[in-house]
Amino acid sequence: MNPLVEAVALSDMALALALLFSLAIGLALGLLGGGGSILTVPILVYALGVEPKEAIATSLLVVGITSLAAMIPHARAGAVRFRTGLLFGATAMVGAYGAGRVAHFVPASVLLLLFSAMMVATALAMMRPRSGASPEIEAKELPIGKVILEGLVVGGVTGLVGAGGGFLVVPALVLLGGLPMRAAVGTSLLVIAMKSFAGFSGYLGHVAIDLRLAALVSGAAVVGSLFGGRFAGRLSQDALRRGFGWFVLAMGVGMFATQAPDVFGAGCALPTR
Repeated sequence: MNPLVEAVALSDMALALALLFSLAIGLALGLLGGGGSILTVPILVYALGVEPKEAIATSLLVVGITSLAAMIPHARAGAVRFRTGLLFGATAMVGAYGAGRVAHFVPASVLLLLFSAMMVATALAMMRPRSGASPEIEAKELPIGKVILEGLVVGGVTGLVGAGGGFLVVPALVLLGGLPMRAAVGTSLLVIAMKSFAGFSGYLGHVAIDLRLAALVSGAAVVGSLFGGRFAGRLSQDALRRGFGWFVLAMGVGMFATQAPDVFGAGCALPTR
């Protein structure tokens, strides 16, 4: 199968929804350093009618491109720690690529159920009060072993279900790397881009991608990310996370309720292409 041949027919309404939701994807990445794939997969599946595995693979490409763009204003503000990001990202790429290859053997309904569970877990983590490093705390020397293990786990989750990026990376960078929150947000975008591209490459060869749709979603998301990056330092991160957390929780519970009967009742019988 050519991995880049399948096209999704979009009505004018679906096209408008794709552009609107894609802006939200970019805003989430630019403002919070994560949340892109949490939005991208359900948008592609439920709003645009993309098959689950194709949606996960496409989300990895979209989020990778958007994260690189979102990183630019953070880097200009000196809020990206490249050494830390490259170390974390390199190990995450290994986990993402391996999980992307394994995902070929997992039923689509199971992937969506896992994705919905990740959404719920992410939402709950986002809404918890944070007591991370303050902006004045300087980065300390990284515990290499823990960072490698954390990178493999986070990368594996990303490659398997297309989610779990920034909202796992940001706390890890704060707790393990001693980064202040703003630097963790900026650095997480570098990590997300690296492991998203690695996860996407793991899907190539057995999943068809609509490049036109991917380009459309990526373009709008990049615009949103640039706006999000510009305002990231001016808005309350805690308020944004809590509000976004409630939104993600509602979507995750809805997805779980939709997919659970397929997995536990009909036996993972969602059609795949």
